[in-house]
Parts: sequence; C-alpha cells; structure tokens
Amino acid sequence: MARSILASTLFSLTLLLTYVTSTRAASNSTQCPADPYLDPQNDPCNALGYIASISPTAVAFSLVLLIAFIQTYRIIYKGARWMWPMVVGEYIYAIGFGFRFALHYSPDSLAIYIVEYLMIVLSPCFFIAANYVLLGRLARDIGCTYQVLLPVRRLTLIFVLSDVTTFVIQAAGASMTTSTVYNSALIGLHVFLAGLVVQLASFIFFCVIYARFLYKVHAEVQAIWMQDSKQHWNNDWRTLAAAMTISCIGILIRSCYRVAEVAQGFYGSLASSETAFYLGDTLPLLVAIGIYVLFWPGRFITAKLAPSANESQNGQELALSLSDLGHNHEVRTGVLSDY
Repeated sequence: MARSILASTLFSLTLLLTYVTSTRAASNSTQCPADPYLDPQNDPCNALGYIASISPTAVAFSLVLLIAFIQTYRIIYKGARWMWPMVVGEYIYAIGFGFRFALHYSPDSLAIYIVEYLMIVLSPCFFIAANYVLLGRLARDIGCTYQVLLPVRRLTLIFVLSDVTTFVIQAAGASMTTSTVYNSALIGLHVFLAGLVVQLASFIFFCVIYARFLYKVHAEVQAIWMQDSKQHWNNDWRTLAAAMTISCIGILIRSCYRVAEVAQGFYGSLASSETAFYLGDTLPLLVAIGIYVLFWPGRFITAKLAPSANESQNGQELALSLSDLGHNHEVRTGVLSDY
C-alpha cells in the first residue's frame, strides 16, 4: 500500500509540473516584481505570501530527517516493517522542507512552490495510513480483535483505501490551485478542501473506533488491560496505546488547521502566516511521528505475543484469546509480505 501511495505521489507531481509548465507558457500576463523580497505579501507571483525563513526550515528539515533515519534503523534492526508507510512519508515530508530552502531564494518560482506544497500537504496521508495499520497489529498482538468494531483486516483495508482516495482528491485539487486562471484555481481550492474534509471525517471516525477499542479492553478484558502492569513501562502494551493516542491527536490538530486554512481561501490569515504553518502543521506532525522514536511499535508488538496471550484469559475469554492468538501467529509469519 505504501508503494501505491508513493507511486501516486510521483505521478501527481509529474502531472502538476507538466500542467504548470504549459499554463505558464500559455499565460505570461502576470508581471513579477523586480525585487521579490520587497513586498512578498502583495507579490502576485509569490504563492506563499511571505518569504520562507531559513532558520525554522532548517530546524524542521533536520528533525524530520533525523526521525526518518532513526525509524529506518528501527525497522531494519527492531522489526515492524509494516511501519514503512510512516517512514516513506517522513522522507517525502523532509523533501518538502528541502524545497522551502529553494523557495527562500526563489520566492516567485511556481514550480518550486508546487513541489514544496505537494510534499508538505500530502505526506501526512502516509502517517495516517501507518496508524490505521498499527491498530490492527496491536489488537492482534494482545488478542483483542473482538473488541474492535470491525474485523481487523477489513478495518485496515477500509481506512487505507479511504486514505488513498482522499489523497487522490487532494492531489487533484492541489494541481488545479496552481492555475493562473482564477476560476480554475478557485475550483481546485474547493476540491482540495473537500479532500481535506473527507480525510478529517474519516480519521475522526477511526479515532472513535480506536477509543472504543481501548474502552472495551479496559471494561471487558481486565486481565489483558492489566497484564503488563508489573512490567517496566517500555514492555507495557498500554504505553504503545498511549503513544498512538498522542500521534492521532497530533494528526487531528494538523488536519483541523489545514481545513481552516483552506476554508479561508488563498489570501486568508492562516495561509499567509509562516508562524501559523509551523504551529498548526509542522509542530503537531513532528509530535505525531516523533512519538514513535521513543515508543517504537516493533519493540512492543514483536517481543511479547506468545506470553501475553497465555497469561491473559480464563474460561471463555481464554478460548477467545487463544483462538485469536493462533490467527495472529499466522499473520505474523506473513507480515513481511504486507508491504
């Protein structure tokens, strides 16, 4: 699934660059100022509405790349290869910040802006997909798939397909917003907003399912909820659950910011504020992906499958847990084929 989303990203980028080149060639009516740094807010060629600052860009670029490097190492040496979508998204996100450097020195370059915008705006789709997969893995690992609202495999498939669909909608809208024809750009903005809203609604629904799952485990299967209570926090599955909760909150904050930004239009206060971008978009996403540096899912899930199920249930609950364990063991043997 990660490969399909990445292929869609590269394909969308190719279409965007082709579209921009042809549009710019067809319309040279926009006169760019001789000095783009003099009044960027009123510069018709400056898509950002400000000059991208070097310092915050460097900090964001370095942190995202560091997180990506660490998680790449964790995947290779600690397991959890099903977290590859998040890591792929982090590299794309870092590339986006790399193009912000170029945008600082060429603020009127529409081609550079499009690459930067596409990478920054669409990379969170990968982070969301990783959390979708993680819920299923966690539920199987602790033997609580019956506490998930939908069958785990179906749940993951539904939400990942939803993520891919909203990704395509946003990519299509983003391509249209780059048009030099105002009406076409406005239509693109509305399409892009629709993609963001659908994605936000889908992710909120996922968060509700996740919250319900935790509540059900706590209320109905106390043995599993407390099974790691005497162990160190880094061996307690509830620590990973808390980390995933923090990640989801970060993504929700970012999604709400993007919806509000696009709803204001091209010249809204949020769209033209670099401070708002870093506080509403970058910081929440850094938290959403950085939390897994401290609490890597592979450390929690791959190390404790068998003992956790054998110690967890009695009676009917034991039968259910052991049955789910057998299914989970089969899934684990095939985990490397998922991506």
